[in-house]
Amino acid sequence: MPSYSALTTLMGEDAAEALAEAIEKLEPEPTGVGVFEIEDDSGLWEVGAYFLEPPNEVMLEVLALAFGAKPFAVSEIPEVDWVAKVRRELSPVEAGRFYVYGSHDADKVPEVVAQGGRVPLQIEATVAFGTGHHGTTLGCLRAFDRLFGEGFRPAKVADIGCGTAVLAMAAASVLPDALVIASDIDEVAVDVARANVEINNLKGRVECMEAAGFAHPRLAEAAPYDLIFANILKGPLIELSPDMAKNCAKGGLVILSGLLVVQAEAVTAAYVAAGFEPVSREDLGEWSALVLRRL
Repeated sequence: MPSYSALTTLMGEDAAEALAEAIEKLEPEPTGVGVFEIEDDSGLWEVGAYFLEPPNEVMLEVLALAFGAKPFAVSEIPEVDWVAKVRRELSPVEAGRFYVYGSHDADKVPEVVAQGGRVPLQIEATVAFGTGHHGTTLGCLRAFDRLFGEGFRPAKVADIGCGTAVLAMAAASVLPDALVIASDIDEVAVDVARANVEINNLKGRVECMEAAGFAHPRLAEAAPYDLIFANILKGPLIELSPDMAKNCAKGGLVILSGLLVVQAEAVTAAYVAAGFEPVSREDLGEWSALVLRRL
């Protein structure tokens, strides 16, 4: 059966949160309501609601006017098995020595391994972020591949906001003696990460845990890290910059992404202020990946 979405934008987080709260009281009730900052420095926020029945468009119009939002765009969402669709359409990703693939492309792996020096990583298309296809994940993999090729061998690695744990697994695959920890604020992502670690025969090599930033005893115990991945968003990256400095070893590196090209300078400035120096930057389409060194 189809479902329905209703989306709008408005200025300011407080107004967006208040609108979302009002939407939750509608009849028919939404099955979910989300509030998201549009990461383009415009100050706009998006409010989205999802319904199993056609929403009351008159009440949505009233709410949009009351909160100064744009008129809601209401759409019918066809029933689609998105995971199956994505699995069919995603082709393997090559990022230097790393070859990221889904189970539907497993037959290609023997040929890839036979080329020598290639590292296959199986990642399934799921609700967790990070299949390697997105410019942010690809940028992080490429940055790590370059550093590894230059002789960088971190002894302790943390993947903050790990999603599928593809970055942590890339590190564990080529650093057999390193301590590698993957954490995410989302419980589902942590479950997906653990499953991927097992699929890739890396159980015991990558520790997966639920944590917001570095707020976990195990993360604190293992600090400082020689390498920290953080493929999240501009806002959280900037907020985490002081904690990054506290948890990164002197001379250690951070690889950051999840940010648009137009946001790269602001993130870089925040990390310079926290005690890092820029090492490199790669822009892939509209996305940037940054490498910075802890002074």
